[in-house]
Amino acid sequence: MTEKTLDLDKHRGMAAQKATDIRRVLAEVENNARELRDRQGVVENQLLSISAASWPEAAAKARYILNLYAAGLPPDDTHHRDLVAAVLADFARLSNEN
Repeated sequence: MTEKTLDLDKHRGMAAQKATDIRRVLAEVENNARELRDRQGVVENQLLSISAASWPEAAAKARYILNLYAAGLPPDDTHHRDLVAAVLADFARLSNEN
């Protein structure tokens, strides 16, 4: 047995190497998506369980929900995207006034 590792990817054809690379990237993306969903679940449980103690905290919760809503809008729905942007701008402006 040898101490030197053998890079099996070099012995495959280009198509097989690309297929392997794609599988690796997809596995990484799926893992990252799963971790993101888990973290979102934690944040959402905190948002549900803890009442806002001030208007800025309530606005932060509303910002989170509006961003979720906006992410689900079709790209061509500019009217609703503009409404969300206007509300978020109002939150930012009013937060700076306090």
